[in-house]
Amino acid sequence: MQSAVTLGIFPRFAGSNAHTPSMTHGGMMKVLVIEDDVEVGDYVCDELNRIGYTVASAVNLAAARDQLEAINYDIVVLDRMLPDGEGLSFIEEMRASGMDMPVLVLSALGDVNHRVEGLQAGGDDYLVKPFDISELAARIEVLLRRAQQSGSPTEFHLGPLTIDLIKHQVTREGREIRLQPREFKLLEYLARHAGQVVTRAMLLEAVWGLNFDPQTNVVDVHISRLRNKLDAEYSQPLLHTVRGEGYRLAETP
Repeated sequence: MQSAVTLGIFPRFAGSNAHTPSMTHGGMMKVLVIEDDVEVGDYVCDELNRIGYTVASAVNLAAARDQLEAINYDIVVLDRMLPDGEGLSFIEEMRASGMDMPVLVLSALGDVNHRVEGLQAGGDDYLVKPFDISELAARIEVLLRRAQQSGSPTEFHLGPLTIDLIKHQVTREGREIRLQPREFKLLEYLARHAGQVVTRAMLLEAVWGLNFDPQTNVVDVHISRLRNKLDAEYSQPLLHTVRGEGYRLAETP
């Protein structure tokens, strides 16, 4: 029978009932834990690491933004009451910026209205504190499996270019191209519309969540960075500018 010891109000589990984490084709899934209670955060990170996930933590939303900008996480575990903001507002911010990885809300706010708010804000699951770590691990496993098995395409191929949505990996002629999360989201949108002209307004809405023009060159800057990474070392460009209209991802202009 599974044994348990207690760390504060969070029972630790050990032994044969531990969950085996989902794997991408390139390695273990990456989890970001956003929790300002250091004891709780360290405990969750330690247990998920022990199971086999690759885990990072952030104690506030500012740190979480930096983490999400630098690394493509597969799932986020998020507290609600954080020092610099409400976790649910952060979920809405993530969704507006094009981040669509699963989010599991982990909060002491546990009545029905709170749980409904969490799901309506864009959360994929809601677990109330105090919790059992085995239940948290099981819920993470379910969310990751659901994300992997969704009906949408998980890979796009355009000539020598391959975009793997599960591994968040881009390769050209077998060589990996490292992209920032926003660049990856931009490329994914272009790939979903390969061969078609995509306007700046379409990109602002799909990638940045803006339904108006902020009068900045943010799209042009990111397109330029993406083009440098995709095409700079190759004779055949894939990302084309259609003058006066927008951009197109295609093997031919």
